[in-house]
Amino acid sequence: MPSAQNPQPADAGRLVVRCPDRPGIVAAISGLMAEVGANITDSQQHSSDPSGGTFTLRLEFVLADLAGRRAELEARLAELAGEWQLTWRLVEATHRPRVAVFVSLTDHVLQELIYRVSAGDLQADIVAVVSNHPDLEPVAAAAGIPFHHVPVTPETKADAEARALGIVADVDLVVLARYMQIVSPEFCARFPERLINIHHSFLPAFVGANPYRAAHDRGVKLIGATAHYVTAELDAGPIIEQEVARVDHRATVEDMRRVGRYVERQVLAQAVTWHVEDRVIVEGPRTIVFA
Repeated sequence: MPSAQNPQPADAGRLVVRCPDRPGIVAAISGLMAEVGANITDSQQHSSDPSGGTFTLRLEFVLADLAGRRAELEARLAELAGEWQLTWRLVEATHRPRVAVFVSLTDHVLQELIYRVSAGDLQADIVAVVSNHPDLEPVAAAAGIPFHHVPVTPETKADAEARALGIVADVDLVVLARYMQIVSPEFCARFPERLINIHHSFLPAFVGANPYRAAHDRGVKLIGATAHYVTAELDAGPIIEQEVARVDHRATVEDMRRVGRYVERQVLAQAVTWHVEDRVIVEGPRTIVFA
């Protein structure tokens, strides 16, 4: 579902660079950008260890006729890569990633993503909603998004996952928006650092089908949510964003669920936004987030 609001300048781009940290890399990259006539409009950097770690740099820039001069810029970056042992990613800001959203029965996170795309706050296109239940088809239909019902049972899980992978084979990002199924390591491998999940932050203390009841019975005072990249190790992928909200002794189980829904909406939408804006860089089990 494309949005015409908040369009990106046609000549705007983003560059993310990683390399071994040593003196002169910022000067080398900024000098290259100046030589090709690019105007750097934003720059953020991080060093994991100035005495010999990894250096990460994210630039936003404007370059006249970027699409036409992209090959030239890529060739210059390739030359620099050989000298500085760097890896790089160049993105035209007008690019809108194609996103597939997996859901089950609850719609709050899906609704938030749909709203942010339509409002122009999330520069991406939701091209498919995939669910193991048919209940949220009206939500997708109202937004003009194709809906795919893929039932899952223990006996059909492998076939269902294969069908789902066929549906989303060409997307740039998969979002598990309260999708209550565990995806296989093979599924994760198809979308390395391109598969984002949201869950409540009671883990590992309160697991099972009714964590809010268990948390209520223990008198928790914080409701939280965590968005992370999905890896083969369950709920252990690199964390992108977290948030909490306070509750007190007056909160009922339903109060806690309501607060949880609000926090989950904000956390996942923020994580997806940062991802599509190339602000998240995975560094081992952690992430660098240029917010």
